[in-house]
Amino acid sequence: MALDGLVIHSIVNELSSKILGGKVDKVHQPENDELVLHIRNNKENFKLVLSASASNPRVYLAENYKKENPISAPMFCMLFRKYIQNGIIVGISQVGFERIIKISVESFDELKEKTTKDIYVEIMGRHSNIILTHALDNKVIDSAKRIPFSVSRVRQLLPGVTYILPPSQDKLNPLDNISKESFITSLNGFEGPIFKSIYSKFLGISPIVAKEICFRANVDEKLNSTDCSVSEFDSLYNEFSNLFNNINNNRYHPCIVINEDIDKVIDFSCIDLTLFKELSFINNESMSKVLEDYYRTKDIKDRIHQRSSDLRKSISIKLDRLYNKLHKQEEELVESENADIFKIKGELITSYIYMIEKGMENVEVSNFYDPEYKNVTISLNKNLTPSENAQKYFKKYSKMKTAKKELAHQMEITNDEINYLENIILSIENCENLAELLDIREELSRVGYLKLKGKNNKKVNTNKETKLTTKPHEFISSDGFKILVGKNNKQNDHLTLKIADNNDIWMHTKNIPGSHVIIKTEGKKVSDEAIFEGAMLAAYFSKSKMSAQVPVDYTKKKNIKKPNGAKPGMVIYETNSTVYVTPTEELVAKLKIKE
Repeated sequence: MALDGLVIHSIVNELSSKILGGKVDKVHQPENDELVLHIRNNKENFKLVLSASASNPRVYLAENYKKENPISAPMFCMLFRKYIQNGIIVGISQVGFERIIKISVESFDELKEKTTKDIYVEIMGRHSNIILTHALDNKVIDSAKRIPFSVSRVRQLLPGVTYILPPSQDKLNPLDNISKESFITSLNGFEGPIFKSIYSKFLGISPIVAKEICFRANVDEKLNSTDCSVSEFDSLYNEFSNLFNNINNNRYHPCIVINEDIDKVIDFSCIDLTLFKELSFINNESMSKVLEDYYRTKDIKDRIHQRSSDLRKSISIKLDRLYNKLHKQEEELVESENADIFKIKGELITSYIYMIEKGMENVEVSNFYDPEYKNVTISLNKNLTPSENAQKYFKKYSKMKTAKKELAHQMEITNDEINYLENIILSIENCENLAELLDIREELSRVGYLKLKGKNNKKVNTNKETKLTTKPHEFISSDGFKILVGKNNKQNDHLTLKIADNNDIWMHTKNIPGSHVIIKTEGKKVSDEAIFEGAMLAAYFSKSKMSAQVPVDYTKKKNIKKPNGAKPGMVIYETNSTVYVTPTEELVAKLKIKE
């Protein structure tokens, strides 16, 4: 799934038909690597998104773009406002058949003279970039990602240097009039599968488009190019020519391919992907709409992952320390199990005190506590009297016996803390928007794991109820029961303590970090099928998502209690039943309420 040369070609065509000649009204930069140009053209308003994200680079006209802008505009945004705001878009083109879009904007400079600036958007994975240049001399004004000599000796992108295109690839442009002889010669000179030879020898073709050409030509994509027959090459050339004849004539069929069984996007393109004919398609006239639909969730997930990296790292460090702490406590507990040995040694010294003199380092005596009366050697401190040596062993026995009780209590606290932090990690993975990530940060600040930013660094009541700002997952069972699943501890507490009625069914994985699940009964008897499906959701939204036979406890909500001082998301229950399930993505997709 990539923006190949074909998709870029279709995007440029769409931009040219909608915003060419338009005026740039506003410029915003919501992300370090993302710009939004507000454009007015033919009495219509457009939002042009230019993203150089390493994971999701793209260019499209957005309809539902809702990212917040920083309070202070970044320097790169200010440069765009200075040089292109209020300018007119006079040119939009694709450089060659590469994944590079050039947008030319004509505006007045400081001397009130018309000048043209070029925006180059390079869509090249982690090397993606947005570059602003002077059209007259092609000098770089600035770029979203500066590339100094220390990073690349081949090509620098710094203010003042001359902009040069990325190194050209030794490939043929498929939009040129490629003869059959050139086509066959190019493919014949490649060792490997025929589909790979197609995208390796021609510009702008992604692997999926190469496979599509093979599928349309009825040629096995894995067939070695050197083993292709004349008729197979003829068929490939015909399909190749037909495809790029349509592209040259701006005939596109933007679509998204979806596997409805698991509610998952498989691919997208600006052409019909007939090789996925058994799956579902969402067709659209606008390539921008296809890109927006595809990248909306994907980009949010990626941004959440980036912004939560420090949080995940901090929690992972704390968890590692807790794991080590628990290991040491377990070792001490095992050692404390031998406390009686020290009591016996103290009593043996007392019994055989007449045999011991100060200065002895050890003494061998008969152990009358042993059924076989075996001899035992007892170590002594030569600087202590026999009585003091006995007292030393009695004190150690007393200390270890007390430690055994305390260790059991401390281990319980450590385990609770581990479960809580593991649940936080799971909540971060379940985040679907930045508001949910902020909820988690707020929670960690309230319970003392994160320091509050700013002056309000005061201790907060952890039991204080906070307003729910995000929505839990919503599902419908096969027989019509509404099922709610919390995404984080804040939602878990709200669902269990505020939303659920006494006779609603509460579910959670047994002794495994996971989400609270509520089955709304509405006064009806819950079916075994609804219980099973609710348990599947509880297992899926838990740490054991990839496991089999996951135990899930369920009970009526009236049996759930939250102790005073308990951490967010933590509850207790005694009366419950347990069901074992193996979660599947297909069932989760089937039960999900479509928004």
